[in-house]
Amino acid sequence: MEVPRIGSRAIGRPTKGRLVNGLQLPATGPDWVTWDPILHRAPNRPWRRWGTDALLAHLVGVLRSYRAANPAAPPVLVGDLSRPFGGVFDERFGGLGHASHQNGLDVDVIYPRADRAVLPPRRVREVDRRLAQDLVDRFVAAGARFVFVGTRVRLTGPARVVQAIPHHNDHLHVRIRPPRR
Repeated sequence: MEVPRIGSRAIGRPTKGRLVNGLQLPATGPDWVTWDPILHRAPNRPWRRWGTDALLAHLVGVLRSYRAANPAAPPVLVGDLSRPFGGVFDERFGGLGHASHQNGLDVDVIYPRADRAVLPPRRVREVDRRLAQDLVDRFVAAGARFVFVGTRVRLTGPARVVQAIPHHNDHLHVRIRPPRR
């Protein structure tokens, strides 16, 4: 999938912002399937799959290279991005909600499972750490600003980029840098 550059804009901060001229990630692609973390099913609802053109290009590029390097791996599950115009994405929208994901620069990517099931891991021991680390490494190499990982998953990377935080033992959270204008 080629992502068109349409001049999307991330306004404000990831925790207090909005999205202008965003793009919707397709429900499925050659290397991914979207996952709704609230309804626990694929695909994710359309209004939860919006981001800047830069975020979609970053995500699609990383997933393409990951699948090329790991052809036996199942498609990657992609969770929430932002709402169509960004803004608050808190618990009113289901589950714990998101403190960030407000300006189209954030995406959740579910860790691959060791049993190759195309489902989120329910326990840390179900995570395929080799494949999960490969995803982390690829997002870092592609220039992610932050990759937030779970406190118990034991994934590593440059300390200024890869940070372990609570509530991320089943997925990583990628934040890209805003594109320069």
